[in-house]
Amino acid sequence: MKENSTHYAMDEVVFDQLKREVIGELEKKLPPYLKYHSVDHTAGVLTDAILIANEEGVSESELFKIKIAALLHDTGFMFTYQNHEEASCAYAKVILPKYHTSPEDISHICEIIMATKIPQSPKDQCGSILADADLAYLGTEDFSTISSLLYAELKYFNPLLELQAWNEIQIKFLKQHQYFTQYCITHKTSNKKTHLERLMGGL
Repeated sequence: MKENSTHYAMDEVVFDQLKREVIGELEKKLPPYLKYHSVDHTAGVLTDAILIANEEGVSESELFKIKIAALLHDTGFMFTYQNHEEASCAYAKVILPKYHTSPEDISHICEIIMATKIPQSPKDQCGSILADADLAYLGTEDFSTISSLLYAELKYFNPLLELQAWNEIQIKFLKQHQYFTQYCITHKTSNKKTHLERLMGGL
C-alpha cells in the first residue's frame, strides 16, 4: 500500500467496500446475545483506532492496516466465542484477498488483531493502537453503560453471575490493565482510576 495520496484515495474506496461487506455480515450473523461484542462495538473501536492512530502519528499505510484490523477484530464472534481472535484472523485471510490485500499486509493485520487477545501483548505500535482502542471505554465516561452490556452478555453464558461477583472481576481487570499508547496513557488513565476507586468503594 503506497504512501502517496493517489494510492491512498484508492485505498479509501476499497476500505469503504470492505466495511460495507463486513458490517453487513456482522449484522446478519452475530448472535443477539452479544450485547457488548456488537456491531456498535466494532464501529466504536474503529472510530477510536483512527483517533488514536492519528494522535500517535502513524503512516498512512499503517493507518490503513489498523482500520482493517479494527473492522475485522471481532468477526470471529460470527463463528465462535472462545478464541474468537484466531477465528477473526481466519476470516481476514478469506475476505482480504478479494480486496487485493497482499499476503504480507494480511499477516500484519492478523498480528494487529491478535494484540486484542487478553492478556494484551501487542508486538508493535499498530497492535498497541488497536489494543487500546478495543478497551478505550475503560477510561471514558461511558464505562458504566458499556460495562453493563458486557455483564449482560456474560450472564447469558453464566446466569448465576451476580453483580457483586461481576464488580470483583472488573476490579481485578482494571488493576491489571495498562494502556500502551501515549495518547491513552495521558487521556484515559485518570478516568480509569476513578472507575476503579468507585467500584472498590461499592464493595
